[in-house]
Amino acid sequence: MIAADPVPDHQVALLEKSRLRRELKQARARYSANQRQFAADQLLRRALKHGLLQRYRRIGFYIPMPSEIDLLPLINQALWMGCECYLPVVPPARNRLMRFTRIHADHAWYLNRYRIPEIAAPQSLGARQLDLIFVPLVGVDQEGFRLGMGGGFYDTTLAFRRLRSCWKKPVLIGAAFDCQRVSRVPREPWDMPLDFLLTESTYTKFRHNRAK
Repeated sequence: MIAADPVPDHQVALLEKSRLRRELKQARARYSANQRQFAADQLLRRALKHGLLQRYRRIGFYIPMPSEIDLLPLINQALWMGCECYLPVVPPARNRLMRFTRIHADHAWYLNRYRIPEIAAPQSLGARQLDLIFVPLVGVDQEGFRLGMGGGFYDTTLAFRRLRSCWKKPVLIGAAFDCQRVSRVPREPWDMPLDFLLTESTYTKFRHNRAK
């Protein structure tokens, strides 16, 4: 009898991520419209309580997908308070290094290849130039490791953070529903933990981070 070759650790992680991603997407999809509105309101309240919009000047946001927790009230509040608010721009195919364009009332919008709204702006910033970045996620564990959509855009864009022994910015914060928290996310060498997590009921600072 010929023994089967062992499945590489990388493939095991991919399979486990796929399973967990499916389960967590189903969990957040069960939120009603009223629950989603309440969660978005609470997210804004906690962000203000902990000084996120007061402490950071250049903030990277993202336009949420329909099933994700709504960041639009938070973005509107940040704009009203005078923060410089930026959105990621998905680069051309085969390139995963994103840049960020500032939200201006007079800039045109368009849909990228993933049907996500983006700003048509002549200038953009790299992630290193931002003070705080809200990072989308499907799941997050107790140590701040996130499960994303699998595209690798944020892993690539924020890879420089892994190469620095001491950093000050950008601070990375996840925004999610409570149901997206898990005990442990499958990890790979390039995965990088968040510094903070904001949900409708919690504001978590992960142990590894040096941000205040």
